[in-house]
Amino acid sequence: MTEPMLTRGVSPDARPVEALGPAVARMLAEIETGGEAAARALARRFDGWEGEIVVPDAAIDAACARVPDALKEAIAWAHENIRRFAEAQRATLTEMQVELRPGLVAGQKLLPVGSAGAYVPGGRYSHIASALMTVTTAKAAGVPHVAAVSPPRRDAPAGVPDAILYTLRLCGADQVLAIGGVQGVAAMAFGLFGLPRADVLVGPGNPWVTEAKRQLFGRVGIDMVAGPTDILILADAGADPLTVAWDLVGQAEHGPNTPCWLVTDSPALAAAVRAAVPACIASLPEPNRTAASEAWAGLGEIILVPDRDGMAAEADRIAPEHLHVQAADLPWWQARLRCYGSLFLGPEATVAFGDKASGPNHVLPTSGAARYTGGLSVHKFIRAVTWQRIAPEALPRLAEVTATISREEWMEAHARTADLRARR
Repeated sequence: MTEPMLTRGVSPDARPVEALGPAVARMLAEIETGGEAAARALARRFDGWEGEIVVPDAAIDAACARVPDALKEAIAWAHENIRRFAEAQRATLTEMQVELRPGLVAGQKLLPVGSAGAYVPGGRYSHIASALMTVTTAKAAGVPHVAAVSPPRRDAPAGVPDAILYTLRLCGADQVLAIGGVQGVAAMAFGLFGLPRADVLVGPGNPWVTEAKRQLFGRVGIDMVAGPTDILILADAGADPLTVAWDLVGQAEHGPNTPCWLVTDSPALAAAVRAAVPACIASLPEPNRTAASEAWAGLGEIILVPDRDGMAAEADRIAPEHLHVQAADLPWWQARLRCYGSLFLGPEATVAFGDKASGPNHVLPTSGAARYTGGLSVHKFIRAVTWQRIAPEALPRLAEVTATISREEWMEAHARTADLRARR
């Protein structure tokens, strides 16, 4: 039973991003060669922005003063959760050393990257939550310098909306630039406008931003190549159809390229949700109504399977970004499920909590990437580097084994560096 039905295959954004490749490559080359002047020209062309690129401290102070206290309190409450979760993640990482053989000691040291760049989307939605998730996590990892860029808006005095500037200040961003798109990504990667060159670029963005990060990967680290956001709900006969419907619509409002799946073993629930979704969408204001309607019509899917084992198998096959279980026996699901960006357990949870305020990061793998990677975390900003120390008593056998393997590989110089130390 499927209505509407999606024939799965190529990601909805795959062809557009590929088509952008040559244009993005030209823009990156132009900015790398032309520097700040080229970036400013593109900002004027694409952002329509003539103001300052580097947002001054005084402008941030003024923006913070304009943010209503109730919003400040909400942002601060969410920031505390996100910071505490990231710090708890950091605490799970430890330096260590082990004596593998007598005199052969090796270890691990944890070093944060020197600088990180966070892209904070603007456009139709001003992503306060993206500022929270990226900058807070980098700072919790111990990154000394975190820069943020965001597309400027003409209705914002400093270009970047007041609430985002307040959030970036609260999270500890060291510099903020009012610049978006490829030029914003390039400014962080190439160290323009007084920024250090970023070691890592993080944060979601439109296909232009995604393609720029993809092309720069290798020269800099990136969090992931992100596709459209998605949601998969696992629900049994005991789930509330209206709650399930609203949770699907809540993700669908991101836009027409948002896949939304319901997987259930209950024909009655499937029918009830199918009937409820259009009514939920119809009650939304514009442009949210159109965005959700197009997503559900084009990429919504209700999948009926025989039992909960089939439900879990389908979830593992799809490997969604957001996986929400509204079914009995939550411990079974938590133990069984294997492939997801973030897991939401029980009807009290909702993806919106994770997106905005509950604590775990909302920058997550999409388009099935949850099969092989997790989301943004402090791990992305920390290098686990290794070291070793060799005492004289470890040398004879270590050198013998190294030389034997090296000569089998026809790497005679390697073997002789081992022989030299054995003779000593």
